[in-house]
Amino acid sequence: MSLSPQRFQVIALIVAAAFFMQNLDAAIINTSLPQMAADFGVRALDLSAGITAYVIAAAACLPLSGWVADRFGARRVFSLAIVVFTLASIGCGAARSLDGFMLARAVQGAGGALMAPVGRAVVLRHAAKSDLLRAIALITWPALLAPILAPVIGGGITTFLSWRWNFLLNVPLGLAAVLLVRAYIPDEAPASPRPLDLRGLALTSLALVCLLYGLESLSGGRIDMRASLALLGLGALAARAAWRHLQRAVHPLLDLAPLRVPSFAAANAGAGLVFRTTIAATPFLLPLLFQVAFGLTPLASGWLIMVYFFGNLAMKPATSAIVRSYGFRRVLIVNGVLSGTAILSCASLNPHSAAALTLPVLVCAGLTRSMQFTCLNTLGFADLDQRLSSPGSTLASMLVQIAMAAGVALSALMLHALPHLHGATLASLGDYRLAFAVVGLLGIASALRFTRLAPQIGAHVSGHAVAPHRPPSDEPP
Repeated sequence: MSLSPQRFQVIALIVAAAFFMQNLDAAIINTSLPQMAADFGVRALDLSAGITAYVIAAAACLPLSGWVADRFGARRVFSLAIVVFTLASIGCGAARSLDGFMLARAVQGAGGALMAPVGRAVVLRHAAKSDLLRAIALITWPALLAPILAPVIGGGITTFLSWRWNFLLNVPLGLAAVLLVRAYIPDEAPASPRPLDLRGLALTSLALVCLLYGLESLSGGRIDMRASLALLGLGALAARAAWRHLQRAVHPLLDLAPLRVPSFAAANAGAGLVFRTTIAATPFLLPLLFQVAFGLTPLASGWLIMVYFFGNLAMKPATSAIVRSYGFRRVLIVNGVLSGTAILSCASLNPHSAAALTLPVLVCAGLTRSMQFTCLNTLGFADLDQRLSSPGSTLASMLVQIAMAAGVALSALMLHALPHLHGATLASLGDYRLAFAVVGLLGIASALRFTRLAPQIGAHVSGHAVAPHRPPSDEPP
């Protein structure tokens, strides 16, 4: 169905708003754990069960999202996902016990698992290739904006109202989103029904649950490290079994064809997967550096994080023009090296660093992070035809979740292990510096891997003109 540019932009903004609600909810819970624990009569540490319930439910339902969208229609499933997420938010806000809260969070996770890949598929199905870069930029901003607003909004609501309103805030947002979806997103006939691959669902869900919870528990120290490593091992075995099954099944739950497209594989499963790990590590390390290593107050740390995320948002208006001028390959290489260098530069900061050093480093880290994030998200879908948009969106969501969890887990493991090398129990400033150095070098190394991409990759999306290759001449210059 052909849509006007104005209507398509509205659709992208609606999906972005739903993503913002989801990302804000995921980040806001950390601001009110002590108050929630007091109301439930448990320890603050026990509230980690609510995070775990969300992660496990989302991981279990995520592989099903593509099949459900094809079977019942993307608009219908996207609307239902928002409704489920909103109703579960009411359940979280009304919970009177930890058990009730965990149940509501699990339902939230199920709704969130459908919301992200199906919402992205809605945008992809209606995007012309020339509009794809701008569309992906629009639906990327929630992941960049929500983490900066969550501490401010959550802290204010918890202080002046109640932690319950952190979840009840989703009710008007969800209601507005559903009405806008029904009004602006076209209703398309579902695809031809295909049998549900129960074995594929079981294997992929088991793999995701074990991998994501194993990584999440490593970063949060929620269970014994040996149990976390056992979960990761089981997840890897289940992932291998799922891969083999999906390649052989007549009607696989997930079509692996997108992984055979070079641009999708590079952006989501190759160098892009590694770079996303560094993208996830930085926002985790920075607040700890400022508050624990530097001894700053939460408020002072918050202002510095604001500077970092300001860089994320400031890059958005220039992203499309830069990619159109230089193409995906060159931007991913040069900007990726700059991003890794900016992260590496964070290792040079100290409590006495002047604002003239600290602020530019944080702004540069934010600017380059935003550019790389948008380029990876856009390139991943640049060469997929409409038939592959749904399985591609599901696969991308799965791989992004793994990369994000891996980034936080890697950072937490370094901060846990490095002190023991010099006989300490808590991480020192030197340990934080080494962690930033490792993450920065990892980012630079992954960026250099993009040199293997063809110069013209994604050119029909970026509009970047690639000079034709000229064979060497025997004539003297």
